[in-house]
Amino acid sequence: MGVNASVLAIDAGNSKTDVALIGEDGTVLSTARGGGFQPPVVGVEPAVDILAAVVGQALARCEEDVAGVAHVSACLANADLPVEEAELTEALLRRGWGGTVEVRNDTFAILRAGVDEPRGVAVVCGAGINCVGMVPDGRTARFPAIGRISGDWGGGSGLADEALWFAARAEDGRGKPTELARALPGHFGLGSMYELIEALHRGLIPDGRRHELTPVLFATSAAGDPVAGALVDRLADEVVAMASVAMGRLGLLAEEVPVVLGGSVLAARHPRLDGRIAELLAGRAPGAVVRVVAQPPVLGAALLGLDHVAAPPAAHGRLRSYYA
Repeated sequence: MGVNASVLAIDAGNSKTDVALIGEDGTVLSTARGGGFQPPVVGVEPAVDILAAVVGQALARCEEDVAGVAHVSACLANADLPVEEAELTEALLRRGWGGTVEVRNDTFAILRAGVDEPRGVAVVCGAGINCVGMVPDGRTARFPAIGRISGDWGGGSGLADEALWFAARAEDGRGKPTELARALPGHFGLGSMYELIEALHRGLIPDGRRHELTPVLFATSAAGDPVAGALVDRLADEVVAMASVAMGRLGLLAEEVPVVLGGSVLAARHPRLDGRIAELLAGRAPGAVVRVVAQPPVLGAALLGLDHVAAPPAAHGRLRSYYA
């Protein structure tokens, strides 16, 4: 006879996948980490194959044989639309990992990791930007969050592109002067925006390194540059716009409610950004309680799984203590 697991929790981002096998009392039976999850790049089944390898590692590391898993709680990057969640749910069901499967966008994992009950709003700003909200009765609020075509602005990649745009125009005279015109090329050891533009265009600097310019933007803003400061302020405006709209859809604007911030940009705790977010939220949602999530997102996926199987509070507490 093997052990029965309540939840197989999966948090899969573009660059890495974390898996945790959770016992009926909230005990973490085993964990594993593997590669990123990118179905738009490799296709759904090959992407799920990557998940399967990590799930296999977690099952193999369990000290006892696993007789069965009640529920699979998967929070996946690139599951941006309900139709994509449904497609991925079917793909995971075919693998037979558990009796039931629920797939959500990975932003829900960050939200659930940062709240004591499934109630609140999360805004995540890493490479991109996204926002979700949930309440205990099962209602959710969300955005497509697939780039400019869905109305998004911000994220580390977007901020880097905006900084390059303003810096290029400052150097050639089309735009306002800004220290970004020196700081951005200086980061790569170059002397001008023209040199940086040429290097990016010709592939001498890999396009994937553009994200390195986002911290330069924040440093330039902190030094008092008005153009860089305006970009930071606009990001705060976007964060608050998403959060307040999500709260409004769920009827939470007049209540005390957690607003969880996550992702590399927001977790960096830039004073100007944090201050403006707090100021604007106080005006739109006076009951909002801002917190930055410190726990790993796989905890959120596991908690969502325990919510699904109606696990007792003690199980939630035991699980949280493991990741404390």
